[in-house]
Amino acid sequence: MLIPFLEKSSEFDIFCRGIHETMRKLTHEEIERRRIPLNGIQEANRLPIFSLLDNIRSLYNVGSMFRTSDGAMISKLYLCGYTAQPPRKEIEKTSLGAVRSVPWEHEDDPLEAIKRVRKQGARICVLEQTDHSIPYYHIRKEDFPLCLVVGNEITGVSPQVIDAADLAIEVPMYGMKQSLNAAVAYGIALFEFVRILKSP
Repeated sequence: MLIPFLEKSSEFDIFCRGIHETMRKLTHEEIERRRIPLNGIQEANRLPIFSLLDNIRSLYNVGSMFRTSDGAMISKLYLCGYTAQPPRKEIEKTSLGAVRSVPWEHEDDPLEAIKRVRKQGARICVLEQTDHSIPYYHIRKEDFPLCLVVGNEITGVSPQVIDAADLAIEVPMYGMKQSLNAAVAYGIALFEFVRILKSP
């Protein structure tokens, strides 16, 4: 539902009360009907987004990124360096089966994976704090196809990958901490990409 623009706060309050009087939580069956079944996922249209995980340490983060990648319908997920790959129970726990719906492959050298996505016309976008980073919400529709690179939870994206990148984005931080959890930052950036691609 699109919320209409309301001039006065009192109008907005009335509108919100109307929503809450009629809103209910969807059942699992209703939600399931909205999803693409596993047997049809391979033929579904995917967005021009690739993702590359560069030496992600936590298997739980890897699983979470699989689940996020499924929700965003990315074209492919590259697991690079020592990033763990399925089957692993830790990945399965947080992916909730998304390892079966997201196209993926493992490549020891992230630069080789970068060569492959470049052949598909993608630009390389690192999620990293650099001296040329822009806020993640400044990406434009004409920047796609893009390959979003997320680096190690401690050391970040590898220097050689940064050197190969076309642009860098970051999630602005306003508190004491320097960064977010890698899987959380990935989800924020990825779904902003989805919003941009699906906007009129």
